[in-house]
Amino acid sequence: MTLPANVDIAVLIPCYNEEAAIASVISDFRNALPAADIYVYDNNSSDQTIAVARAAGAIVRSEPLQGKGNVVRRMFADVEADVFVMADGDNTYDASAAPMLVQKLLDDNLDLVNGKRVHEDTEAYRPGHQFGNTLLTSLVAMIFGKRFDDMLSGYKVFSRRFAKSFPSLSGGFEIETELTVHALELRMPVAEIETSYGARPEGSESKLSTYADGYKILRMIAILIKEERPLQFFSAIFGLFAAFSIVLSIPVISTYMETGLVPRLPTAVLATGLMLMGFLSLACGLILDTVTRGRKELKRLQYLNVSRPRS
Repeated sequence: MTLPANVDIAVLIPCYNEEAAIASVISDFRNALPAADIYVYDNNSSDQTIAVARAAGAIVRSEPLQGKGNVVRRMFADVEADVFVMADGDNTYDASAAPMLVQKLLDDNLDLVNGKRVHEDTEAYRPGHQFGNTLLTSLVAMIFGKRFDDMLSGYKVFSRRFAKSFPSLSGGFEIETELTVHALELRMPVAEIETSYGARPEGSESKLSTYADGYKILRMIAILIKEERPLQFFSAIFGLFAAFSIVLSIPVISTYMETGLVPRLPTAVLATGLMLMGFLSLACGLILDTVTRGRKELKRLQYLNVSRPRS
């Protein structure tokens, strides 16, 4: 597949202790995208990742703040290109699929093409990770819209518009969730294409902590719901407070209707306080919803202010 010669392509590879795999990753992407600049961003590796990457011909830079999210933020800020291809440095993603992903982005004027992982080796993609990915992807789809089946894939192609308008906030592996929600919230044109996913080479170890990183991703989803869907978020809190208030107030009201007395004064005060807190939460949601709308308009304007890739 021949890509347009006037399109600048940058391959971005975040790395942490990947000396066993990084040379192969660079070589594979060099063969797949011979005109692309290949950047390896090292994240405080304690092995020979930097030396091996330089010897393989990559442009090597470093990010001292630990975490993939910090690396992605730095890569998007530093590198200038029309198209950004991002993949992990563990040699699990199929570099030969990169031209197809880039061509899809250019032909359809997209801002994000996600590489959906297809695997045959259970060691490459463990059942626990598959379940977690499906659960988290479904949660995001339910709230922000279903446009991806593999939200947590590390193989993605971005337009310049996406990279330069992305307000990265996360520090770790939850960056994949933030990237997805950014595209969904701005209703960017996106696509997802199946790509093969293999096992790590011998000597390469996964940096993903199933439970710790899963918790961070869940926390990031909650934060994004609060930030991007404040009315729904605070309405749910209102519903909880109102439900508890009503449950507590039923016997109080029942006794008052029968006797004209309120013997359970503390319960009545608590029920009243809970209802007031509920309405306060609802008011916060209404106010923040207006603020969020303004923020979204500003992000959209920033997105439109960046030139799209030349097709």
